[in-house]
Amino acid sequence: MRLENKVVLITASTRGIGLACVKRCANEGAIVYMGARNVERAKEIAKELNSNGAKVKVVYNDATVKESYKTMVEEVVKAEGRIDVLVNNFGTSNPKVDLDIKSTDYEEFIRTIDLNLASVFLTTQAVVPHMAANGGGSIINISSIGGLRPDVSQIAYGTSKASINYLTKLIATQCARDNIRCNAVLPGMTATDAVNENLTEGFKEFFLKHTPIKRMGTPEEIAGTVAYFASDDSAYTTGQIVDVSGGFGMPTPVYGDMINLSMKR
Repeated sequence: MRLENKVVLITASTRGIGLACVKRCANEGAIVYMGARNVERAKEIAKELNSNGAKVKVVYNDATVKESYKTMVEEVVKAEGRIDVLVNNFGTSNPKVDLDIKSTDYEEFIRTIDLNLASVFLTTQAVVPHMAANGGGSIINISSIGGLRPDVSQIAYGTSKASINYLTKLIATQCARDNIRCNAVLPGMTATDAVNENLTEGFKEFFLKHTPIKRMGTPEEIAGTVAYFASDDSAYTTGQIVDVSGGFGMPTPVYGDMINLSMKR
């Protein structure tokens, strides 16, 4: 119950990592607000969780309607008087058009960056004055290992996530005086519906060849790190960019080939 009675707002929270964060924070005692475009779907989820003793509520947020970031925050503050934890979970990419520098359309490049950065910048900008007035808080940005390791594709997504990593450090630096912490969690390949729908089995196999822990992560494992940053256990930790990727990209670049060779001997 590390998060007992803390007010937690989580964006893009009806599936995948966002939903896992909702469940984990609720299980640790938080009052959790699901920021969601599909309000009816979110209400169904909240009803089911609340029937088991959770305290989950729903607030409207649509990443394509930028005004909804501010109204989302204001609605939660009006209802609860504060927001203790913000989890900026929204992120988007279309692998079919987000390709390399030669092939990606500029408008698509800017659109992806704009959506992903706005989700962090605007929500954080809206919540910081309320956190400061309440004595502090914790902001957690869900980034990606793709923001650390340059890829052969998804140039817009990687650029946006690298920017979020830097923005995390800026927020941590600028808001520390108000006792507001900001950290980023960088998932590697995680077993979500989005991954299963957009990535081929061949790509997943290739990716995992370079991951020392030879499997995809689970949304629940990402949520565990989020819960740590949401809790007072991390009260002296800020500006950190934490890789939760099973070690992807950590060893020598020829790791995958070396492991395959050693297994054949």
